Amino acid sequence: MTQDLHKEARRKAASLSIWKGTVEPELLGAGITNINFKVVDVGEAYVVRIGGDIPEHGISRQSEIASCRAAIGAGVAPELLHLEPGIQVSRFIDGRTYGEADVREQANLERIVPVLKRLHREAPRHLRGAAPLFWVFHVLRDYAGRMADDRHRLVASLPRLMGIAQELEDAVGPIRLVFGHNDLLPANIIDDGQRIWLIDWDYAGFNSPLFDLGGLASNNQLSSEQEHWLLEAYFERPPDDDLLNRYGAMKCASLLREAMWSMIQERYSSLDFDYVAYTAENLDRFERALADWRGQA
Repeated sequence: MTQDLHKEARRKAASLSIWKGTVEPELLGAGITNINFKVVDVGEAYVVRIGGDIPEHGISRQSEIASCRAAIGAGVAPELLHLEPGIQVSRFIDGRTYGEADVREQANLERIVPVLKRLHREAPRHLRGAAPLFWVFHVLRDYAGRMADDRHRLVASLPRLMGIAQELEDAVGPIRLVFGHNDLLPANIIDDGQRIWLIDWDYAGFNSPLFDLGGLASNNQLSSEQEHWLLEAYFERPPDDDLLNRYGAMKCASLLREAMWSMIQERYSSLDFDYVAYTAENLDRFERALADWRGQA
């Protein structure tokens, strides 16, 4: 099935009317949501992103494109060059795609934080149309409802997980809205040697800054010392107990969301990826973070 998907996606990428010559799309990575290709046409390199709406994850390509344009306006995303239904073509960034270890390097963190602050503060000035919103606790409730409807293999765990989600939402409390990326996996960060770029805007929307900060920390396994530095660098003041508690709750929520995202993928995705293992990995990270947070409260 995956081979057929890739074959059809490659055919679409190769047949776009914008190409000046014959192109041979090159698959970029394995991909766990979309299918992406690098295309070189007359010496210029592009990324072709193939993927339609994904209702089970709340992904609307119209919102993604609006978010991407806002991020481009803020100067943190590569230029978007061509659009067709289910297809986006952007400028290829010749740089290093980060891994977790790259994000954990202090010098890199010091470059990432200003990019996040710029996105959070400046992207809303460039956003047009309906305002996308990403509230992780709504996402978790929606995932739970879908899992219950589908009689998912982990449906028996839902009452406990949703009880924890409510505990975390109460702990986060009132928030300040910013425009967030909301999916800060290391693979969505590219370093061209001069600047940091953010890619993949599927889940972008208004949110608390704590979600991007917690996601950055949890997805890249930052140390507690780095997390304290991250909060102080972002908020420009040492974090007090209240901020640490709210941040810790949001970090746990980000991990629970990643785990439940994978649970949904187990049932809906046709891509060749071990989502069961990914679910287990993120549930383990979530449980450890939850124990740490409760121990510090």
